Amino acid sequence: MPTVLTRLARTIEKRKGEDKKKSYAAKLFARGPEKCAEKFGEEAVEAIIAAAKGDKKNLTEEAADVLFHMLVMLSSRDVKWEDVLAELERREGKSGIVEKQERKSK
Repeated sequence: MPTVLTRLARTIEKRKGEDKKKSYAAKLFARGPEKCAEKFGEEAVEAIIAAAKGDKKNLTEEAADVLFHMLVMLSSRDVKWEDVLAELERREGKSGIVEKQERKSK
């Protein structure tokens, strides 16, 4: 059974090329991949500020925005959510230190 993020990623993917007056994701796609990345960054900063302030409710809301905009950004560059999940699975159970060393040696 797909998770909410997988379902959201599929919905976002379907929004490519749709009417930007009816879909926020379509509106973002129409602005281009650079703007999608910029919007992701803006949302990440807002989440950081909420975390720094200890505002749990706002952080929860901003974290949801970050995830949404990350999926839009990935899709705008034709990176599949399933590929990101596969990469996380590849790293699962491996020390972050070891994983980073392996990437550097490639």
